[in-house]
Amino acid sequence: MNKSENMASSAQGRQLRTMDIVNRGLARRYRAERRFKRFGLSAILLSLAFLAVLFISIFANGYTAFQQTFIQLEVFLDPLKIDKEDLGSANYQGLVRESLAKTFPAVKNRADKRKLYGMVSSGASFDLRKFVQKNRHEIGNTIRIWVPADDDVDMLIKGHILRDVPESERRMDDTQIAWVDHFQHQLRIKQEFNMTFFTGGDSREPELAGIWGAVCGSLYTLLVTLCLSFPIGVATAIYLEEFAPTNRWTDVVEVNINNLAAVPSIVFGLLGLAVFLNFFGLPRSAPLVGGLVLTLMTLPTIIIAGRASLKSVPPSIREAALGIGASKTQMVAHHVLPLAMPGMLTGTIIGMAQALGETAPLLMIGMVAFIVDIPGGFTDPATVLPVQIFLWADSPERAFLEKTSAAIMVLLLFLVIMNGLAVVLRKKFERRW
Repeated sequence: MNKSENMASSAQGRQLRTMDIVNRGLARRYRAERRFKRFGLSAILLSLAFLAVLFISIFANGYTAFQQTFIQLEVFLDPLKIDKEDLGSANYQGLVRESLAKTFPAVKNRADKRKLYGMVSSGASFDLRKFVQKNRHEIGNTIRIWVPADDDVDMLIKGHILRDVPESERRMDDTQIAWVDHFQHQLRIKQEFNMTFFTGGDSREPELAGIWGAVCGSLYTLLVTLCLSFPIGVATAIYLEEFAPTNRWTDVVEVNINNLAAVPSIVFGLLGLAVFLNFFGLPRSAPLVGGLVLTLMTLPTIIIAGRASLKSVPPSIREAALGIGASKTQMVAHHVLPLAMPGMLTGTIIGMAQALGETAPLLMIGMVAFIVDIPGGFTDPATVLPVQIFLWADSPERAFLEKTSAAIMVLLLFLVIMNGLAVVLRKKFERRW
């Protein structure tokens, strides 16, 4: 073998060794890539599993709150106790108790009577009064009326109070369970859709508590937030992106806006407590103050989203508008802003969804108060849905647990709708350049 053949063979050998090294490196990279894909897929599946467990747990604890237990009573509307000229002054609670006493005449002990009278909700007297006010001609007759049961009876019917555990470990004793069985045997217990949950305000009694007051408070608060944060946020984004000169002052403003987006929300609550309540003297626990605090919190999000939307508009749009003689204000108002508005609306809706789920800043301004009445305006005392969930979660009654889970389901529904609306707007008005 001559020298040239040896050199060619040596070069070929080096080339083969190089290819082996490259192939081994490629194999390692391919294996690493497959591992990375498996890790990513496992993380996604694990996240979905945790999310499913969360949703299933919430639904399992809360779906029964949409049903309410009622007991049928036979009430004698004694004309000696009901004045037709003044129906509101009658002792309707006494009439309800007389009906229960006639149903179980063997109950004589004062403690047993207290337990017996506690089988129906305190709202039974209000339902009886409404019935009498609508049916004056029934005074003097014995009527049958369905009234809401007490929360313990409701929990027993729904299976949350177990019958097969020792009497000392459940909220209802054997005598009370026997009374419930008596009503069930006579078909005088039923379950219906719980309209009170959607139409009532807060209450100390779980069977009378509803979310309508909190929903109205949330709507008023979000309306104030939207009316303030959207125009201010859009105007600020337009100025910083289109008109502001590049200098140290604007750099400081931009840095602070970006930093404010990461500030804990409770800091805005402290600011609202110091400024809006202590300095300006605005009413505590009012949607007006809550909206002002949430405006401060959502402004950075809306400004950042607005600036990103303005940057996404191609420079050719601006150049074409200026080229045909439009002023800079006309260029922004008639050409750039309409194209950037869908992105701004998406950012605003996401900011509103964030504000809807906030609790900490509103606790600092007193919206944690126990509010029974439905708010009728922006300055009336009110609470919001997340705070209502916080209050119910702190209550010891088992019935409030299902109310808490049901309210979380309603809040999640609102959040899903708002985020879905943001996605729809982005898909509908999005333009690809």
